Amino acid sequence: MSAEAITDAAQVEPAAPRRAVGTLFVAAILLGSFLLFLVQPMIARMALPRLGGAPAVWNSAMLVYQALLLGGYAYAHWLGRVPVRQQAMIHLAVLALAALWLPIGLMAMQMPADAEPALWVPWLLGASIGPLFFAISAQAPLLQRWFAVASGGRDPYALYAASNVGSFGGLLAYPLLVEPGLALEGQSWLWTGGYVLVFVAVAACALLLPRKAADEPHVHATSPAPSRRRVAHWIALAFVPSGLMLATSSFLTTDIVAVPMLWVLPLGLYLLSFTIAFAARRWLAEILTRFAPVTILMFGGLMIAGSTGSPELNALMALGLLFMVAVALHTHMYDLRPEPDRLTGFYLAMSVGGALGGVFAALIAPLVFDWTYEYPILILAAGLLVPQAFLLPPLAGLWRAGRNGVRLRILLVALLVAAIVWLGLFGPAAQLGDKPLGLLYLAIALVGLFTIGMRLPYMIVLAGALFLFGGYRSLAMSWEGDVRTRSYFGVYTITDLSTQKRLAHGTTLHGVQLEGHDLLLRMPTTYYVPGSGVGRAMMALPALYGPSARVGVVGLGTGTLACYALPGQDWRFYEIDPAVVDLARGPFRFLELCLPKANIVVGDARVRLNEAASSSLDLLALDAFSSDAVPMHLMTREAFATYDRVLAKNGLLLVHISNRFLSLEPVVEAAAKAGGWSAAALTYHPSPDEEIQEAATSDWIALSRSPETIARLKARGGAWRDLQQTPGFTPWTDDYATILPVLRSLNKDLP
Repeated sequence: MSAEAITDAAQVEPAAPRRAVGTLFVAAILLGSFLLFLVQPMIARMALPRLGGAPAVWNSAMLVYQALLLGGYAYAHWLGRVPVRQQAMIHLAVLALAALWLPIGLMAMQMPADAEPALWVPWLLGASIGPLFFAISAQAPLLQRWFAVASGGRDPYALYAASNVGSFGGLLAYPLLVEPGLALEGQSWLWTGGYVLVFVAVAACALLLPRKAADEPHVHATSPAPSRRRVAHWIALAFVPSGLMLATSSFLTTDIVAVPMLWVLPLGLYLLSFTIAFAARRWLAEILTRFAPVTILMFGGLMIAGSTGSPELNALMALGLLFMVAVALHTHMYDLRPEPDRLTGFYLAMSVGGALGGVFAALIAPLVFDWTYEYPILILAAGLLVPQAFLLPPLAGLWRAGRNGVRLRILLVALLVAAIVWLGLFGPAAQLGDKPLGLLYLAIALVGLFTIGMRLPYMIVLAGALFLFGGYRSLAMSWEGDVRTRSYFGVYTITDLSTQKRLAHGTTLHGVQLEGHDLLLRMPTTYYVPGSGVGRAMMALPALYGPSARVGVVGLGTGTLACYALPGQDWRFYEIDPAVVDLARGPFRFLELCLPKANIVVGDARVRLNEAASSSLDLLALDAFSSDAVPMHLMTREAFATYDRVLAKNGLLLVHISNRFLSLEPVVEAAAKAGGWSAAALTYHPSPDEEIQEAATSDWIALSRSPETIARLKARGGAWRDLQQTPGFTPWTDDYATILPVLRSLNKDLP
């Protein structure tokens, strides 16, 4: 969006002075919001190697960001009590004081081993970036208030559209431009330069404010104060899109498809919805709001069905649903906005709603629910809050029948929905597959179209659709008790078949145990079969290291690798998620049968390995996955240095790189070259007979500082090969890493 377009969106008069005022305020707001959305991913990259990826760490970080954002909005609201000239002086002083924390970055200290993350992480983040984040977060509401004064009382709300254009720009710029182009030190100095520009822009805006209090319109609130009910309505309208944005991200990666960087799309659409909802030109917001109830009704039920037969189409529908809901509810919030003299209170309420939505979806839901139930709950809430109007005048006539007539029609709708749900779940249609369900979907959608414009019957139809197309099935799985479990890392589903038991993390298979006699129960499956890279390495342990080999495994999963353990060996597992430990010790029996006294270290593997003694392992298998990829901080040059320290001089490192979307071989090859490792790769393709026994195609890389160890491993069989070199690939480090060069969709020549 051009500066002229954004300035026009701010409703600045065409006269040169007024246009200059609008352009300056737009630039200041854009830049501040841009910096705000660079902070979180940049600090996450700085903190991950030091703090690890445990949920206690990142939940605490999220609460710190939310608290600072709320604090910034509350501070902007408090400043409204003084004349705008004094506001400018105070805010410039706050910006100058916060500049003492530049260049932005984390304080140089490690988390003590006995520290409580819930207390230590907020202290670290608050002390490192708190003043900077607080000062920048106040920009949007504060500068809008100043614009109303400097422009002679013009409506400032459209400037919030410019604010979210800046946020959207920061969101896209970090993974696509900043992270691939700059190391963390360069990113820090880039942000510092941007902060200086923000200070200059805010100072320039302050010069446009009237010098005398008598010349200040809208200094003190003169319009009627909003009622508590109106404030609660604002909070609810902000709560649902914020929660739905996070719930959509979780739902897509849990039930549809685990694609790297997918989280960018829901957040980007969420930000763009503000740009449309708060724009001066209202036609697009009004059109999308009018058809939002149709979208909720048509897409809501289909999304809860969670079909992975067409993941791209399902992902598009989920994103479309989020966007329509966010635009409609934010537009309704804009329609209910107060006069500019109450502007900061309005944005404070919006911030409270957004924070509560984030806390509900990211912190509370994983504790309370065993599936992403927050998704249908928020869809229902959206249906309850979205503005409704009859699609066609004749439809309005159907509901003009007096109180008793309306009640009769509502009862008829409820009976029709109940009949459709019964046919789909318990009647003949339940036994005939997808085609009858498609007809039932059309039927319930048709009934729903007649109810749009009438809240209660519309909600009856929406609830029936959600229950029929996935809600009942999900509730049934929850009632079974041991089929599904959830943690902050996602949803784990156990499928118990007559011949096998399977564990899936979202849509990614993480382990299979065959059912039957003792030999079958102990048989390694999937990526860990004897012919795989890790299987061959495990069977070579006695020849390489004798009968007392010391083995470490990063990532427990179902505990499959434990069935390679032999008497006299010392095994140690590193697992970040306690829920996975419970699964491996409960429904799955690999540990029970093969290594009942397994030593399991709970926590981030890199942090825990830093605590381990040097040369304490002979073999380390890196099998940790976040969704469908190895966590980035476990693949940097510094991480490989940690593995080198823990391994014996002739120790062996096995890295699992099987992945649908990322080619991680260049990452490992670059780390091996930089660290002086010898390496070999094995891509294992099982035979048809082995596939029947649940063997899966897998990619493993073996590394050792001892070329002799690699040679001895290769001599024991298997199609080991040298790693493919990728000219120009920059090794991942704690200071620099980007997944763009290893995305298969963008780089067709990757191995």
